[in-house]
Amino acid sequence: QVQLVESGGGSVQPGGSLILSCAASGLTFSTYTMAWFSQAPGKEREFVAAISWVGGSTFYADSVKGRFTISRDNIKNTLYLRMNSLKPEDTAVYSCAGTRSVMMTISSGYNYWGQGTQVTVSS
Repeated sequence: QVQLVESGGGSVQPGGSLILSCAASGLTFSTYTMAWFSQAPGKEREFVAAISWVGGSTFYADSVKGRFTISRDNIKNTLYLRMNSLKPEDTAVYSCAGTRSVMMTISSGYNYWGQGTQVTVSS
């Protein structure tokens, strides 16, 4: 059974930082393109960042470039998202996702999902 479990979410002040983790099991992690998506209440899911299966290529949404860093550890089967300079508009549920295809920004292109972890940025 494929399972993706996120952790590391919480509440921070604007300008603060968080590191999210996504632990994967039940799949050959190193062969999967992985990504992070966010979804605020009442809004559609949005692409955040993606990383290739070998970890040699990354892609970021314009809104997070220079602030967020996606990485992976294929030995520990774990995906990470380092979030710096957080803004109130970053508040959302963050989910990790996987696909055996190439990197993409559309959520429908990913067939494995975690349950998400809440990130709240407020004063």
